[in-house]
Amino acid sequence: MKRGPIPDDDDDSVARKGKVVTTTERWPELLRCTTTKPPPIILDELIAEILLRIPARSLVRLRNSVCSSWRTLISSSQFAKDHLRRSMAVDPALTHPRIAYYSSRYSYPTIGVFSIRSVFENRPHEPTKVVAYEGRRHLRMIGSCNGLLCLHDKERAMLWNPCTGFTSQPLEIGGIFYVCGFGYDHVNDKYKLFLVEEKKSGGSVTRIFTFGPKCTWRTIQDFQYNKAILMNMVGLFVSGIGTLNWLLCGLTSFVAVLSLDLVKETYSQFSLPSRDSDDALRVLPRLGILRGCLAVCYETKKTHWTLWIMKEYGLPQSWTKLAIIPHHPLLVEPLSCYALAPMYMLKNDVLLVMSPSGKFVLCNLNDGTIDFPNFDSSADGMPQLPPLSWCSAGRTFHIYHESLVSPSHFGLPTCSSQMRLFKPTL
Repeated sequence: MKRGPIPDDDDDSVARKGKVVTTTERWPELLRCTTTKPPPIILDELIAEILLRIPARSLVRLRNSVCSSWRTLISSSQFAKDHLRRSMAVDPALTHPRIAYYSSRYSYPTIGVFSIRSVFENRPHEPTKVVAYEGRRHLRMIGSCNGLLCLHDKERAMLWNPCTGFTSQPLEIGGIFYVCGFGYDHVNDKYKLFLVEEKKSGGSVTRIFTFGPKCTWRTIQDFQYNKAILMNMVGLFVSGIGTLNWLLCGLTSFVAVLSLDLVKETYSQFSLPSRDSDDALRVLPRLGILRGCLAVCYETKKTHWTLWIMKEYGLPQSWTKLAIIPHHPLLVEPLSCYALAPMYMLKNDVLLVMSPSGKFVLCNLNDGTIDFPNFDSSADGMPQLPPLSWCSAGRTFHIYHESLVSPSHFGLPTCSSQMRLFKPTL
């Protein structure tokens, strides 16, 4: 349709006071005069609903380039909780799961981070790139929860959100500990650090540190198990349930899962799925979290690995066999005493695992195929460790989901200078 020129404001053919604009060339009756009528106002509720559908990383980038009211909304504690709740329950793509790791062999001050989505989606010739962040000293990761990583440097602990860049001010905790864990008490809206502190005089004391405006220590019932029968020193946090979990090993069998309820601050145990008595006890099972559920992997008959998932937390009868993964020459390490470690699973039943040989592997549970993702870890600031594509040895890994949660939301002073993007020297 041929259109005439848009008339000037002074043209008599322009209708005033919001009436429909018309011309002799029959303009569509959709364009309205805006010289006297302000643009429509979008309700605050609708704005919040739109912003809740944007990934956390994109919101961080937008935060400093939007109006003050939107910036205030995006930075608020309630919005961060709503965004996290929606992304975890409705649209997990909004949280962009990532893996962070540190060197457990050398005292490097860096932490490497890479995208799980890239691991699944990149083609073999397109490596997943590791981005490194640098602290002021060597940092150990105690755990992750709601987008926050709990870091420790022998004397102090702090919380760090890699997505927003904010950290809490380091808090003095002191003491020597090996058994530990970090998680969220969803009933009381508290983040808690669990430690079994070794006394210089012998013995230990079990404490829980609660992060907040008035950070507090509480001594709780002793952790009853020594390090010799724990398969993981760092408790695995199950989100939504609020528990830390350790795998217990007896002298003749793998006994149970030991659980600490961060709400009640009490312990409980439940049994693992049954296992063939002929299977060698020298190969230790691995505990993990898949789709928000506890998972365990056994080696079975020296020919394959059996992966189980607990569909209802704490109910042993809800252990369900998820997959049987045959041994593969590139996955098996004769000298290793560990089974496959389950790490992450997509809805299409593609599973990311850590093999006994120390390689990341993608296992397609539908057709039985495997693939070895490629990594570029050259800039992770850990030069004495082998490239990540070859082997993961000397590194400890934690999965986290990007979020807007900030230590300031629960009363902790924050800063953005404790962890900085690492730029390797050429």
